[in-house]
Amino acid sequence: MRWGPLTHEDAPLLAGFWAAAGTGQSYTLDDVREQLSHHLIDLAEGTLAARDGDRIAAVGYLPVRQSAEGGSHLMRLWGGVHPAYRGQGHGRRILDWAIAAAPRLSEKAFPGVPVEILIVGGEDDRRLAALARATGFAAVRTFAEMTRSLPDDLPPLSLPEGIAVATWSPELDDEARRVRNESFRDHWGTVPHTRESWSGHLTGSHNFRPESSFLALAGDRAVGVLMTHARGPHTAWIQVVGTLREWRGRGVAGALIAHALAAFARQGYLSAGLGVDLGNPTGAVRVYTRSGFTITRRDTNYVLHLVQGETRDEATVAVHE
Repeated sequence: MRWGPLTHEDAPLLAGFWAAAGTGQSYTLDDVREQLSHHLIDLAEGTLAARDGDRIAAVGYLPVRQSAEGGSHLMRLWGGVHPAYRGQGHGRRILDWAIAAAPRLSEKAFPGVPVEILIVGGEDDRRLAALARATGFAAVRTFAEMTRSLPDDLPPLSLPEGIAVATWSPELDDEARRVRNESFRDHWGTVPHTRESWSGHLTGSHNFRPESSFLALAGDRAVGVLMTHARGPHTAWIQVVGTLREWRGRGVAGALIAHALAAFARQGYLSAGLGVDLGNPTGAVRVYTRSGFTITRRDTNYVLHLVQGETRDEATVAVHE
């Protein structure tokens, strides 16, 4: 087994790893190339892979965030272990590496800001739950994926008074980002998008579908946003849906979703999906349920708080309360 950072040449091997890892989402070769070239990942310091011949057996991918607010820098560790190599300690080695690497990476991006690591796994993943507990992580949140089929039983479109729906365009992009940032300020674990990260995560991805992304406008001001990626050839995945606080409770999100679902059906998609924090304070789950979505997967979020500047041999971890 050879351990070392990922390189751009690893894209085909990494795509094969993700296909075998059972994460619940498939990644195309183009998806993986985007991951390896993302502006927030330092391949040399922020990735680690175990290679067995021409197969990746385990991987850790630890990008910094685009910004740090709320008193800490929450870094999500992506990765896992190939099913053929589980039970051999590789997952623990990835976590130990991340615990050592996160403070160094965070200090470069946000000097002096406390750092936390987030790992996510299926609600019934006992192996990950045990590993998380053994390394000091605490379960803090449950997220879910919700899906629905198309085109049957589409919700009726009822626009709130004074609201019009516009398809995303480059001229509306700053408004879309502004609404996303303002509407997500009270959402756990989120931070504002910069123009660069918004492009990197949303509009610059090859999966972005501008014709399937919409804004709710009150006059010339956006008050709601819905941004869509394609997930495979048949699924429209709602990456972002948000409403400004002062417009919540007026049916803006429901109208955006109804408009989007009708568009998805016309565009030939067979299903739609989105992710949601089950502890979301805005009542989002109810809105999505009324729009025909049902929960198809639950994921547990585990967080570990780290002391800035600690080294691997000296690391002492404190469980996030």
